[in-house]
Amino acid sequence: MDGKNLILFMSDEHTRSALGCYGSEIVQTPNLDKLAARGTRFATAYSNSPLCVPSRASLSTGRYVHEIRCWDNGHPWDGTEPGWSHRLRETGHKTVSIGKLHFRHVDDDNGFDEEILPMHVRFGVGDLIGMLRKNKTTYPSTKTSAKQGQEVVSGPAMMAKAAGGGDSNHIDYDRRITAAALDWINSQKERNADRPWMLFVSFVSPHFPLIAPQEFYDLYPHDKIPMPKQYGQDERPNHPTVVANREIWNYDDYFDEAKVRRARAGYYGLCTFLDHNIGLVLNALEESGQADDTRIVYASDHGDHLGDRGIWSCSTLYEESIGVPLIIAGADIPQGKVINEPVSLVDLYPTIVDALGEKIPANGITYPGKSLFDVANGLPVKRTVFSEYHAGGSITGSFMIREGKWKYIYHVGFAPQLFDLDADPDEANDLGESAEHAEIRAKCEALLREIVDPERANQQAFDDQEATVERHGGVEAVIRRGHYPEHAMDRVLGVEN
Repeated sequence: MDGKNLILFMSDEHTRSALGCYGSEIVQTPNLDKLAARGTRFATAYSNSPLCVPSRASLSTGRYVHEIRCWDNGHPWDGTEPGWSHRLRETGHKTVSIGKLHFRHVDDDNGFDEEILPMHVRFGVGDLIGMLRKNKTTYPSTKTSAKQGQEVVSGPAMMAKAAGGGDSNHIDYDRRITAAALDWINSQKERNADRPWMLFVSFVSPHFPLIAPQEFYDLYPHDKIPMPKQYGQDERPNHPTVVANREIWNYDDYFDEAKVRRARAGYYGLCTFLDHNIGLVLNALEESGQADDTRIVYASDHGDHLGDRGIWSCSTLYEESIGVPLIIAGADIPQGKVINEPVSLVDLYPTIVDALGEKIPANGITYPGKSLFDVANGLPVKRTVFSEYHAGGSITGSFMIREGKWKYIYHVGFAPQLFDLDADPDEANDLGESAEHAEIRAKCEALLREIVDPERANQQAFDDQEATVERHGGVEAVIRRGHYPEHAMDRVLGVEN
């Protein structure tokens, strides 16, 4: 493929059902809808781990979480495993990030020529409480402020209490990211470079707190907001891993119907705010005269349950948590095309280097991803799409593959789950213990084991997490520390979290 400039837009926690082009009749995303109309949309794209740090580490390196051992929000990528940013730098391309990265530290070699307004994990450590998995620890919803000595609401209690219209550090941050992106694009229009550039613009919306700017929040009156699917106590799935997730996060103590609708309205408002910011950047690109020389990719790091099945945020392998929007547009990309073949975020590594006219490095590493440009143009790219989860809310390692219409989830030590997504897109009918589906489960497990030894990976995750907890004072010290916001907003905005 001929090299062109590339902008990779990334959002945080944008479930793929919350866009007009993915079928939402509620959420207003006109700019992303236009992008999909002039490009290719991937209908079944997946995160490789439904949590910020492991997903972004996997996306950056093009490798699976169990290979790089970035299991959770306390095991961030530190740049030692090479990523696409390193590859572009070594091949002479200007590579710049603006916004959330969620790597270990700004002082690490993350491969970028410049990091503008970077957000990394808090203090280079991140969130440790999600590592307390063996004893099914219920995460506290308060923490003691180190400076004030006061109890501060956090976790599920904070999510329910804060939701609504207004302003927040996250909103201010995304506005600053947008302004910086506009400035950077305008700075390039007079630049005569012999190689195309790559710009990574990474927003934090629609990640909680579910506070949306009032003008966007008001687009979603509460009486028009549907309640979550499988929300009633008698509707919720009863697989032990899902029951444990609900008990660990304990959302039901903080949400009633009014708060559910308010929180979902806040999320939808943030989706439209995100879309607005992306539209501003795309307009600046057009006005700068660089649009014809620039390809666009839009993706999110993972999704959000929004109360479905009694769960909020991410942390499971259900579609609303692990499914992400993924859109590409620009030169040599089919317009108005929808691809139903499953893809995942590890495909972004080969896609990014392909977009700039480069090749995957011959460094002895096997990269499982395939260029999305090849997929969009109909080239054969047979492979198994895979994801895994080893972090907060989970009592064991969970591993997912897609095989045609089948979605198979292997939980170490527990019964598997199996869903026919053609007949059951809401995953309401678990066939994981159905006698008549034993053959397809065996086939799926064999495909899974070609990718990973789940028992070995599960044990490695627990061992690494136990060692990390001990380095930080042990279980009680981590519990006292509480569930901190996992990103260092104080470093970005000059305020205390």
